[in-house]
Amino acid sequence: MNTETTSKTNGKLNGFDNETIGDDHLFTSLDTPMKANAFDMSNEEKKKRISILFSEIMDVMGLDLNDDSLQGTPDRVAKMYIEEIFSGLDPKNKPKMALFENKYQYNQMLVEKNITFYSNCEHHFVPIIGKAHIAYKSSGKVIGLSKLNRIVQYFAKRPQVQERLTNQIANELKTVLETEDVAVIIDAKHLCVSSRGVQDDTSTTITTFYGGEFNTASKIVELQNYLNK
Repeated sequence: MNTETTSKTNGKLNGFDNETIGDDHLFTSLDTPMKANAFDMSNEEKKKRISILFSEIMDVMGLDLNDDSLQGTPDRVAKMYIEEIFSGLDPKNKPKMALFENKYQYNQMLVEKNITFYSNCEHHFVPIIGKAHIAYKSSGKVIGLSKLNRIVQYFAKRPQVQERLTNQIANELKTVLETEDVAVIIDAKHLCVSSRGVQDDTSTTITTFYGGEFNTASKIVELQNYLNK
């Protein structure tokens, strides 16, 4: 019996129903779940189909699509989905990375903190708003600072779960920088918690990844000291 069969029984995943999965923040894989033919359709065709489908949603909700304020909404939503908030699904939008020699011989941790990002919860398609903090120690190569931001934005611009987002950013940094010495900390507010369900507007969620030298108590304390300044 394969893994999918054993993990999905009676319409449940690992014993949890769909509603529980959505409310309790479970996720199923490190890779964003995508169909094999996800990019067979052009972006223009995707926008046309999303516009039609979103028109149907608005119609079912009873909204008057002949109203001047609403008639352009389906097209605006379709464009926003494909070109903006979910553009990170398309590998063609992955930022191009260039490494440079560490000519300054800077061998301590480099920290870029408070990288603002906007993502969307894959369980309810409502925003996740947060900040990412990234640190790495050069293996002999360095990367432009703006590229760290672009990596965060690329993986954030897709339906996400914060744990997956944290690990995806970390794994990309390890690959690009050719080092295990990478740390990622994300602190985010989930509107699926604050605007619905328990409607808690004060809590945030923190997830971390500590790799290589960062996975030691002393380096974690050092990094936290930088972030708290």
